[in-house]
Amino acid sequence: MLIISTAVRLKISKKNPPVTEEEIKQAFANREGNYLMDRREEHATNPPTLWFIAETNKGKRLKVCFIDTGTDIVIKSAYVPNADEIRIYAKFA
Repeated sequence: MLIISTAVRLKISKKNPPVTEEEIKQAFANREGNYLMDRREEHATNPPTLWFIAETNKGKRLKVCFIDTGTDIVIKSAYVPNADEIRIYAKFA
């Protein structure tokens, strides 16, 4: 089950451009590379935070950050990635 807290919904709705739950679902469905683990200490979680970059059905590229609890996918953030994030994902995923 995909879980997006009220706080995260508000955060992603204020991104430029805004991100919707439907776009996140489309990005998961359209993902082609592997998930990468966020190893930055300030983003450390248990289980670990994972992320990927994929396009929505309309071609909008998103970086989706989430936690996989084994039963649920908990969204932490989703937004249009910057050039460094795209480069890292292309190299390691």
